[in-house]
Amino acid sequence: QVQLVESGGGLVQAGGSLRLSCAASGRYAMGWFRQAPGKEREFVSAISWTGDSTYYADSVKGRFTISRDNAKYTLYLQMNSLQPEDTAVYYCAARRDYSGRAYLAVYDYNYWGQGTQVTVSS
Repeated sequence: QVQLVESGGGLVQAGGSLRLSCAASGRYAMGWFRQAPGKEREFVSAISWTGDSTYYADSVKGRFTISRDNAKYTLYLQMNSLQPEDTAVYYCAARRDYSGRAYLAVYDYNYWGQGTQVTVSS
Protein backbone atom coordinates (compact mmCIF):
# COMPACT_ATOMS: atom_id res chain seq x y z
CA GLN A 1 0.00 0.00 0.00
CA VAL A 2 1.30 3.44 -0.89
CA GLN A 3 0.10 6.75 0.45
CA LEU A 4 0.12 9.71 -1.92
CA VAL A 5 0.13 13.24 -0.59
CA GLU A 6 -0.25 16.16 -3.00
CA SER A 7 0.77 19.72 -2.25
CA GLY A 8 1.30 22.98 -4.09
CA GLY A 9 -2.19 23.90 -5.22
CA GLY A 10 -3.63 27.36 -4.77
CA LEU A 11 -5.08 30.44 -6.40
CA VAL A 12 -3.21 32.07 -9.27
CA GLN A 13 -4.00 34.61 -11.96
CA ALA A 14 -4.20 33.63 -15.59
CA GLY A 15 -0.73 33.39 -17.07
CA GLY A 16 0.79 32.44 -13.74
CA SER A 17 2.55 29.29 -12.60
CA LEU A 18 2.26 26.66 -9.91
CA ARG A 19 4.22 23.53 -9.10
CA LEU A 20 2.44 20.52 -7.66
CA SER A 21 4.27 17.87 -5.69
CA CYS A 22 3.29 14.35 -4.72
CA ALA A 23 5.24 12.25 -2.24
CA ALA A 24 5.45 8.52 -2.94
CA SER A 25 8.11 5.83 -2.58
CA GLY A 26 8.74 2.69 -4.59
CA ARG A 27 8.77 1.49 -8.18
CA TYR A 28 5.57 3.15 -9.36
CA ALA A 29 4.48 4.57 -12.66
CA MET A 30 2.74 7.82 -11.80
CA GLY A 31 0.36 10.32 -13.26
CA TRP A 32 -1.57 13.51 -12.73
CA PHE A 33 -5.29 13.78 -13.34
CA ARG A 34 -7.75 16.59 -12.75
CA GLN A 35 -11.45 16.94 -12.15
CA ALA A 36 -13.45 20.12 -12.59
CA PRO A 37 -16.91 20.55 -11.04
CA GLY A 38 -19.51 18.57 -12.94
CA LYS A 39 -16.94 16.89 -15.14
CA GLU A 40 -15.27 13.51 -15.20
CA ARG A 41 -11.72 13.01 -14.00
CA GLU A 42 -9.36 13.51 -16.91
CA PHE A 43 -5.78 12.65 -17.75
CA VAL A 44 -3.20 15.43 -17.51
CA SER A 45 0.22 13.82 -17.60
CA ALA A 46 2.04 10.56 -16.86
CA ILE A 47 5.58 9.37 -16.27
CA SER A 48 7.23 5.97 -16.07
CA TRP A 49 8.98 4.94 -12.88
CA THR A 50 12.37 5.57 -14.50
CA GLY A 51 11.29 8.98 -15.77
CA ASP A 52 12.24 8.02 -19.33
CA SER A 53 8.70 8.09 -20.71
CA THR A 54 6.34 11.03 -20.33
CA TYR A 55 2.94 11.82 -21.82
CA TYR A 56 0.72 14.88 -21.81
CA ALA A 57 -2.86 15.69 -22.63
CA ASP A 58 -3.09 17.92 -25.70
CA SER A 59 -4.65 20.66 -23.59
CA VAL A 60 -1.54 21.04 -21.42
CA LYS A 61 1.23 20.12 -23.86
CA GLY A 62 3.88 22.83 -23.98
CA ARG A 63 2.66 24.41 -20.73
CA PHE A 64 2.98 21.63 -18.14
CA THR A 65 6.03 19.52 -17.34
CA ILE A 66 5.99 16.31 -15.35
CA SER A 67 9.10 15.08 -13.59
CA ARG A 68 10.16 12.92 -10.68
CA ASP A 69 13.02 12.71 -8.24
CA ASN A 70 13.18 9.10 -7.10
CA ALA A 71 15.91 9.90 -4.58
CA LYS A 72 13.39 12.20 -2.88
CA TYR A 73 10.39 9.98 -3.60
CA THR A 74 8.63 12.94 -5.17
CA LEU A 75 6.60 13.54 -8.32
CA TYR A 76 6.21 17.05 -9.71
CA LEU A 77 3.96 18.89 -12.12
CA GLN A 78 5.23 22.30 -13.19
CA MET A 79 2.32 24.27 -14.58
CA ASN A 80 3.02 27.42 -16.57
CA SER A 81 0.78 29.79 -18.52
CA LEU A 82 -2.19 28.69 -16.46
CA GLN A 83 -5.63 29.47 -17.80
CA PRO A 84 -9.07 29.55 -16.12
CA GLU A 85 -9.94 26.26 -17.84
CA ASP A 86 -7.14 24.63 -15.85
CA THR A 87 -9.15 25.17 -12.67
CA ALA A 88 -9.80 21.78 -11.07
CA VAL A 89 -8.85 19.46 -8.27
CA TYR A 90 -5.59 17.81 -9.28
CA TYR A 91 -4.91 14.22 -8.25
CA CYS A 92 -1.69 12.26 -8.10
CA ALA A 93 -1.98 8.57 -9.00
CA ALA A 94 0.35 5.58 -8.88
CA ARG A 95 0.56 1.93 -9.92
CA ARG A 96 3.32 -0.51 -9.25
CA ASP A 97 5.23 -1.14 -12.47
CA TYR A 98 8.30 -3.08 -13.58
CA SER A 99 7.91 -2.60 -17.32
CA GLY A 100 9.03 1.01 -17.61
CA ARG A 101 5.74 2.09 -19.15
CA ALA A 102 3.63 5.14 -18.46
CA TYR A 103 -0.16 4.87 -18.18
CA LEU A 104 -2.83 7.29 -19.36
CA ALA A 105 -6.17 5.98 -18.11
CA VAL A 106 -7.88 6.43 -14.76
CA TYR A 107 -8.48 2.68 -14.53
CA ASP A 108 -4.74 1.97 -14.92
CA TYR A 109 -4.01 3.32 -11.46
CA ASN A 110 -4.45 1.62 -8.11
CA TYR A 111 -3.56 4.41 -5.72
CA TRP A 112 -4.80 7.99 -5.53
CA GLY A 113 -4.03 11.04 -3.47
CA GLN A 114 -6.65 13.19 -1.80
CA GLY A 115 -6.33 15.96 -4.40
CA THR A 116 -5.22 19.57 -4.32
CA GLN A 117 -7.28 22.50 -5.58
CA VAL A 118 -5.92 24.68 -8.37
CA THR A 119 -7.91 27.82 -9.14
CA VAL A 120 -6.97 30.16 -11.97
CA SER A 121 -8.65 33.54 -12.03
CA SER A 122 -9.15 35.52 -15.24
